[in-house]
Amino acid sequence: MIEQEFIMLIMNCKKYSWKADIQRNSWLKLVPEYIKYYHVIGDEELDSEYKFDNENKILYVNTPDDYNSLPNKVISSYKAIHDTFNFKYIFKTDDDQKLINVNFLVTLHKLLKKTYKFTYGGHIINNTIPYLSEYYRIHPELPKDLPILVTKYCSGRFYFLSINSVKCLLSKREIIAKEFLEDYAIGYHLHDYFKINMLSLNTDINFVDDPLFS
Repeated sequence: MIEQEFIMLIMNCKKYSWKADIQRNSWLKLVPEYIKYYHVIGDEELDSEYKFDNENKILYVNTPDDYNSLPNKVISSYKAIHDTFNFKYIFKTDDDQKLINVNFLVTLHKLLKKTYKFTYGGHIINNTIPYLSEYYRIHPELPKDLPILVTKYCSGRFYFLSINSVKCLLSKREIIAKEFLEDYAIGYHLHDYFKINMLSLNTDINFVDDPLFS
């Protein structure tokens, strides 16, 4: 196992590899060395579950590379990290995001490292009433009848998970892989025990949708 306490995974795809290039040439240059990062791409032609390209900082996982398969891609990338690294936390974000305050990662790293008590965190959404998602209006490839049930979850713009939270999610890997809404699926399937020590973060003022991608 490779010792690496903090790992950031950035969801990407072959079609939009240019987005990863823009991130590499901008804010990712400022990420501290103690946070290792990979862009994650789905590749169904792999002859294994996953493959690390450490030179280009890409993690390939054996999943479809389309939007509807994002939950599968995410949970598969967590499996790859769990198999390969002795880690404490995974940070997750997306290829259309721009970090406008790099000190955010530095501060978060220091906070988590103090006690390692936080198990899940980000911009917390507390859904108290079931409803049908209308996210298909933004991503028409999604089904129109996706229920959002009562749960707490963190926005997919950026969130973190402790190693024990990741282990819990991996025990439900097959279920999560069949979901459609990644951030909701992660929060919904994470046991409530790991939501006792959630950390609320103002991710919306630190990460923004990169205007270059709009």
